[in-house]
Amino acid sequence: MLRVTAVRIRYSIVLPNLFIQTSGYLWSAMEKSSATKKNPKPQQNNQQRSSKLRGLPKDNPEVRLSKTLSWLLRHGAKSEGLAMREDGYVRVEDLLENPKIKTQSLDLAGLQKIVQADAKKRYELKQEEEGVWWIKANQGHSLKTVKLDLKPILSIDDIPSKIAVHGTTKQAWELISTQGLSKMTRNHIHLAQGVAGDNVISGMRQSSTILIYIDIPLALSSGIKFYLSENGVILSEGDERGFIKPEFFERVERRKGEAVEGWVRPSLGS
Repeated sequence: MLRVTAVRIRYSIVLPNLFIQTSGYLWSAMEKSSATKKNPKPQQNNQQRSSKLRGLPKDNPEVRLSKTLSWLLRHGAKSEGLAMREDGYVRVEDLLENPKIKTQSLDLAGLQKIVQADAKKRYELKQEEEGVWWIKANQGHSLKTVKLDLKPILSIDDIPSKIAVHGTTKQAWELISTQGLSKMTRNHIHLAQGVAGDNVISGMRQSSTILIYIDIPLALSSGIKFYLSENGVILSEGDERGFIKPEFFERVERRKGEAVEGWVRPSLGS
């Protein structure tokens, strides 16, 4: 096969559908296309990937390691070359070899301690055939190939607390109040079964100051689907645009329980 992709020419030559003449050079379009297909851009190897942990400089090493694990299992597996199954699991062996994790000398026993101690129950760790250990994040993925095994919520009775609430900030509320809740780059909108700190394991940040309670029966009757993750977080893909509109906000309150001034729930279809 022709391996030269550019040849200086001194005379005119016509080879239909094969060569393109540009600025005195003869380029083989077919050869260039073939080379691209047979030699795709290689993935970075471990030596090329950064070993820098996620998080802020002010965070202690344990927090930065936790943030790095969460990022790898929710968002960064593909870019870091980690093979992830459709159900979100990656091999523990592969995870521990990732440069970001390897620099921390983390082993299986250390990973087990992190999973067990995680207050929000972010991770699931299990051993399968032939003694192979696997780990996944229970929710929060942005990787579109991940299809978690989630429990469908068919009625309000399928939510143990009978509550679905999203916590946010005053600044974010200004946009949410008009356009609704968005899943943004993630696969789901996250809702908690109560307010953070009130025996709620996961689903809401402690820093949330505005609480948006969702009218689950109305949303379900309008075709919006909800699911329950293994650690009790309520997940929804929203409508066809990835939103839960303000029409489905049952009430909106500040952290101390008072209603947010100026907000009036719009009627469905308005």
